[in-house]
Amino acid sequence: MDSIYIEYNFIVSPKEPGTEILIAELGSVGFESFIENDHGVTAYIQKENWNSEVLKDIFILTSDEFSIEYQFKEIEQTNWNAEWEKNFQPIQVDDLVSIRAPFHENPNLKYDIVIEPKMSFGTGHHETTHMMVQHLLQLELKDKKVLDMGCGTGILAIFAEMKGANPTDAIDIDNWCYENSIENVDRNNCHNISVYEGDSSLLVNKKYDVIIANINRNILLMDMSIYIGCLNENGILLLSGFYQDDIPLIDVEVSKYGLKLEHFIKRNNWVALKYVK
Repeated sequence: MDSIYIEYNFIVSPKEPGTEILIAELGSVGFESFIENDHGVTAYIQKENWNSEVLKDIFILTSDEFSIEYQFKEIEQTNWNAEWEKNFQPIQVDDLVSIRAPFHENPNLKYDIVIEPKMSFGTGHHETTHMMVQHLLQLELKDKKVLDMGCGTGILAIFAEMKGANPTDAIDIDNWCYENSIENVDRNNCHNISVYEGDSSLLVNKKYDVIIANINRNILLMDMSIYIGCLNENGILLLSGFYQDDIPLIDVEVSKYGLKLEHFIKRNNWVALKYVK
């Protein structure tokens, strides 16, 4: 049976960076998908994960810096592919990587990633995914063992394999993301990616050369010791899903384990950090 979703339509003023902050906070309380528009964002959450107080911890709603109005309604899950086809535009990263849906024309760049995002996060449009692709572009990944934690659509795991990573684990706690990642891995003819549904408890006795974690700040802080414990000596840790103002909090936690911040990328106040063990 198709899932039932609750659709929220948010009008945000000023739109930027208000919409970015709102999406980050909504993602932390169970909202699965976001479609930005001229006035703000439309957000979706499964009815089974929804309750009338789902927005009570969304701090931006009570901020004096932003005006946010919203309405919500229950909708049936009908044709999400048609919705994405209307709203998902192809993008390019540094003129080297194209990220597109199957119905978009191939621009014939060096790397071509085909994603059918459905309700999963990670199309490359969001700043954090875009920056992680930029980081991966700079890395030598041939025969490196890679972890994509919080894989969403599987886009970063797929790109890692395109750059030679072998093997790669892709993990997400959300069933929709798990299923979607499997589909996208197959769509991109990847053969060295294993997709798992779950959380950091799956990482017992695992070791990686590169760990990618594009997750919200609080989960990163909670699981940081686990990630770093899985990282081989001289391994690389790529972190994103938070703002520039959060760097000190992240850096204090990572530095406890002797890792050094080597490089970071900033995009519209979002950041992606590269640490080396």
